[in-house]
Amino acid sequence: MPAEWEPHEATWIGWPHNRYDWPGKFAAIPWVYGEIARKIAAGEIVRILVQSKAHEEKALRMLCRAGADLSRIAFFRFPTDRGWTRDYGPIFVRRERPKREVAVAGFGFNAWARYPNWRKDAGVGARAAKGLGVPFLPVRSHGKRVVLEGGAIEVNGRGTLIATEECLLDPEVQVRNPRISRKELEGVFREHLGASNVVWLGRGIAGDDTHGHVDDLCRFTGPRTVVLCREKDPKDENHRVLEENRERLASARLEDGSRLEVVPLPMPAPLRFDGIRLPASYANFYVCNAAVLVPTFNDPNDRIALGILTTLFRDRPVVGIHAVDLVWGFGTLHCLTQQQPAAARGGRSRIYHEPR
Repeated sequence: MPAEWEPHEATWIGWPHNRYDWPGKFAAIPWVYGEIARKIAAGEIVRILVQSKAHEEKALRMLCRAGADLSRIAFFRFPTDRGWTRDYGPIFVRRERPKREVAVAGFGFNAWARYPNWRKDAGVGARAAKGLGVPFLPVRSHGKRVVLEGGAIEVNGRGTLIATEECLLDPEVQVRNPRISRKELEGVFREHLGASNVVWLGRGIAGDDTHGHVDDLCRFTGPRTVVLCREKDPKDENHRVLEENRERLASARLEDGSRLEVVPLPMPAPLRFDGIRLPASYANFYVCNAAVLVPTFNDPNDRIALGILTTLFRDRPVVGIHAVDLVWGFGTLHCLTQQQPAAARGGRSRIYHEPR
C-alpha cells in the first residue's frame, strides 16, 4: 500500500445522502463536500459515489456552484449506506513487477462493529475494482473475510504500518475479527499490504465512535516522520491516552530498525454538540496531489496546526477546511476520502472520464 503523499490517479468520495449522519446539520454538508472536491480536483480525478441519476445531478449542481473542475469529476452510481469512504471504500495496493498495476485489497466492512446499516457499503470495494477493470483480491483468515477500515491503519509506503490495539485487538470493545490473533493480523498486513513492520499504539481519542482509529491521532508525514496529537491539559480525557501513545512511539522502530521522528500536533479545545464530545482532530488531514487539506475548528490552535504541517509538507500547499459542521458526523476530511495511487511509483496522475 503506497503512502498517501505518493502521486494519485484519483480520490474517491461518497456524496452525502444519509441525513442521520449529520442530524440537524445536513444542509451544510454538501457545501463542505463541494469545497473539498474543488481542492482535490485541482490535481487529480475525483471519483464520486452517488445513489442515482437524481443524486448525481444534485452533486453536479453543487460542484458547479463551488467552481470545481468538472473535467476531473467522474460519477459512479454505486449504492451506499453512508458517506465515510475511507473506511468502506477501495483500499488500493500496487506492484511494479512483473508488470505495473494497482489492485483493490478486498477487506470486509461491518460498520465499525457498531451500526446496522453496512451491507451496501461493504460491496463498494468489489464494485470499484470491476468498474476500473483492476484485480480484486479478497483478504481472508479462518475462512472469513478480514474486516478492516481504511482509517484504522496508517502506512509509510516503505513497510511500516501503525494501528491501535483498541481498534483491532481489544476483544471487549470491538468484534471486527474475533478469532484473529495479533500475530495473524500482522501476517495479513505483511501479505496483503506489504507492511512487514507494525507499530501498535494503545487507545484512540475521546469522541471517536470507531473504537480508536489511528487517523485521528497519529499520521505519517514522510517515510520516517509522524505527527502525534498531544493534549497539554492534564484534566482532559485525551491527555493520558496521548501521552501513553507518545511513550510507545519513543521506543518504536521503522522497517529498517531506525527510530521515528515524532512531531507533536496540538489538539483543538474540546468540541461538543448536544452535550456529545466530538472527535475533532487536526490529524484527520488528507494529502492529495494538489494540497494537504486540514480540518479546522474555529480554534486558536488551527493556526498552529497548519503551521506545523506546512513545515512538514514542503512540496504542496497546506489548506484549512472548516470542519465544525462536518465533525458532527464523527469524522472529517480523511474519513471521507480514499486515495487511488498512480500505477507507477512517482508516475503522473492519468486523467480520464468514466461514462456517466
